Amino acid sequence: MALLTHLLACIFGTGSWVAVNGLWVELPVLVTVLPEQWDLPSYITIVIQMANMGPLFVTLMHRFRPGLLKEVAVIYMVVSVGVVACLLLAFFWNHTSSIAGRPHSTAFLVLTFFLALVDCTSSVTFLPFMMQLQPQYLTTFFIGEGLSGLIPALIALGQGSGISSCVNVTRVVNITTGNETMETTIFQLETHYLPANFSTLFFFLLLTVMMLGCLLAFFFLTRQPKVWELSQQQLFPSSIVLSSFDQISNEGAGLQLSEDYHCSKDAKGPGDILPENVSYPLPKLIFIYLLITWVNALTNGVLPSVQSYSCLPYGNTAYHLAATLSSMANPLACVVAMVLPSRSLALLSTLTIAGMGFATYNMAIAVMSPCPLLQQSQWGSAIIVLSWVLFTGLLSYVKVMAGVILRSCSRSALVWYGAAEQLGSLLGALLMFPLVNIYGFFESADYCSLWCPA
Repeated sequence: MALLTHLLACIFGTGSWVAVNGLWVELPVLVTVLPEQWDLPSYITIVIQMANMGPLFVTLMHRFRPGLLKEVAVIYMVVSVGVVACLLLAFFWNHTSSIAGRPHSTAFLVLTFFLALVDCTSSVTFLPFMMQLQPQYLTTFFIGEGLSGLIPALIALGQGSGISSCVNVTRVVNITTGNETMETTIFQLETHYLPANFSTLFFFLLLTVMMLGCLLAFFFLTRQPKVWELSQQQLFPSSIVLSSFDQISNEGAGLQLSEDYHCSKDAKGPGDILPENVSYPLPKLIFIYLLITWVNALTNGVLPSVQSYSCLPYGNTAYHLAATLSSMANPLACVVAMVLPSRSLALLSTLTIAGMGFATYNMAIAVMSPCPLLQQSQWGSAIIVLSWVLFTGLLSYVKVMAGVILRSCSRSALVWYGAAEQLGSLLGALLMFPLVNIYGFFESADYCSLWCPA
């Protein structure tokens, strides 16, 4: 039964961000067909930020009208919307309409909004639901969330999306000298994208199957015994003590910032009947939420916006390796968190600083594009791929352990975890959008025709 629940929790987690992640990895194919072309990523970024009204609504309802929204019903609704939107996207993704005299991918963008609404809302609904299960299943859920990025990346890699080759092109140009015009033949290398191994229709149908699997997994998870049911039946030697996230007030006194918030630490072994009670002062809880916001700003907003600028100068192979292996680092970090968990805030802070170091290197390379350090060396490709993998892996571990700490506090703590996660992602995207799409701070690179001084 425990293994089955782990499997269901993992499948349930894959539905959290699989749709939006699928859109990003499919972009190299979409931009060759849709009228927005390479402006399409900026449109998707705006649409995803508009979809943050979903988690904002859920968070405000939880704050001002607690208990009014039924989590199970909300999750059923949002996942069902995701299934339908993915299915419609498979058939209507390339339908366009004219707006202000220019063609636009209205069907694609509208359906993208609903997919983003599903994925953004999952941050504040899926995690609180996992509070009803034993704590070990939360890490499995995070593994599934990591797979929501890995699986679409592997499918896109098998599809051959964005795979290109350098082709020698012959062009005839007219050169005018004085009163004479002469035809001259020139030779130059151009990047040509190879045909995909299977269609975009099939790709979106696979995403539909994954969303349907998430819906079925959630159906069976709702049939699992809850934490309090297991505790009453004494099926496990340990018990879970849930404490209120609200501040404890002294008799005859108001709220004081020096009060502690009590969280439970899971029992270590059969001999530990009760979990060890751990207190987190308000400043430490604020620090945890700021850490969550900052880490998600880097991993979901700032760095993804410049990954192509930091990798493509080293070639398409380096870009695909960085994208795929960094996606693999996410679930791997969740597995490490399951085997070697640590609630030490000092360790999490150290790992965050190390991750920021790799993030700084990735950003510096993007700024130097199209002629970064070691551009003509294999060491340059290896370092940038390794930097992206370590950046994703370290900060993924921090996010998982922060979720585990807050899971032991209360259900409300996980709701605000999701809110902080979305806030960080929003701030990161809003920061990078004008730099990339308006001010042109980063310069793209055509690897085949690129020439850099030695």
